[in-house]
Amino acid sequence: MLYYLFEYLDKYFDFPGAGVFQYITFRSALAIIMSLLISTIFGKRVISYLSRLQVGETVRELGLEGQTQKAGTPTMGGLIIIFSTLLPVLLLAKLNNIYIILLIITTLWMGAIGFLDDYIKIFKKDKAGLKGIFKVIGQVGLGIIVGATLYFHQDVTIREDISKNKIEINSAQNVANLLSLDKKSTATTIPFFKDNEFDYAELLAWTGDGYENYAWLIFIPIVIFIIVAVSNGANLTDGIDGLAAGTSAIAVIALGVFTFVSGNIIFSNYLNIMFIPNSGEMTVFIAAFVGALVGFLWYNSYPAAVFMGDTGSLTIGGIIAVLAIAVRKEMLIPVICGIFLAENLSVVLQVFYFKYTKKRFGEGRRIFLMSPLHHHYQKKGYHESKIVTRFWIVGILLAIVSIVTLKLR
Repeated sequence: MLYYLFEYLDKYFDFPGAGVFQYITFRSALAIIMSLLISTIFGKRVISYLSRLQVGETVRELGLEGQTQKAGTPTMGGLIIIFSTLLPVLLLAKLNNIYIILLIITTLWMGAIGFLDDYIKIFKKDKAGLKGIFKVIGQVGLGIIVGATLYFHQDVTIREDISKNKIEINSAQNVANLLSLDKKSTATTIPFFKDNEFDYAELLAWTGDGYENYAWLIFIPIVIFIIVAVSNGANLTDGIDGLAAGTSAIAVIALGVFTFVSGNIIFSNYLNIMFIPNSGEMTVFIAAFVGALVGFLWYNSYPAAVFMGDTGSLTIGGIIAVLAIAVRKEMLIPVICGIFLAENLSVVLQVFYFKYTKKRFGEGRRIFLMSPLHHHYQKKGYHESKIVTRFWIVGILLAIVSIVTLKLR
């Protein structure tokens, strides 16, 4: 809203300084400051309100050190993240941008699923919360919306390699020629390879001519799978103080780098990467999201004064998944979200191995002392803070590796 106000003041009144709101970098800087202040200043009030409502965490007895002390800690703190993200976005972003619209829908949609799950756990006294099938239905529904929008919406395009078409970027007379290069595509990026674009439509090439018209049959299910996998990965990672929020902030910063360079015609041409028109606006959302996560960490770091609950973890996972898909970097998710992947795999491997050994030997055996992975290290005697810090370090290394793929091919 402020963006449109200052655009109006600049256009009709030549208001001093109003033109600075045209720059994504300025609005992103303002967004991260605003979201950080909102989450830290008003977060305390939200926590107090949740405490008065007796919205406390019910802790299962898992035999972990310090576990019993967490009982009664306010949960649903994801509301702080959601509010602190959306307010700066509504004030500073271009609200008619299709990518911003999708991210707002994702935030509210996944936030609603997580909120309903937390509500059932706390107020209905049902430890299981929302049934898994309904969670998956909600995630699949969002996947269909996101996938269909990215595939069919006219504003979701990529621009063919400018250097190959020998068009000068800074030449005003070639603006029309540049725009003519925009095209609908289901192309994505394969990391670590030169000429690394892969079009999902090619998976249907065996069907004959016109296969491109049916690419949505491949693209939308892939989007659904990614959203379900990443949101559940974030949910599993939310197990000890500061882990999910910290690792998520690191992953989102990495995605912010990709978003900024992919949405900037100069940088994308220099780096020889796919240019995605209008996607740079997501940088404002990312900045607000990072500020909200860091501000939430003020209260969620050990010992946590509030937990994000499924309200926060499902929302975080959904946003990260949509960001990666929108910027055509979904194949980097195993690297960027390596912590989520490790947590997911630890659970899958533990369950599979237990069932396999029980069937074969009559007694279930385990690979890890406990899953998800962070509980394994707790069982080994590591303090929560040490586990979280080391996971953050691994997350930073993975983020650096992912960013390096911009040039290392």
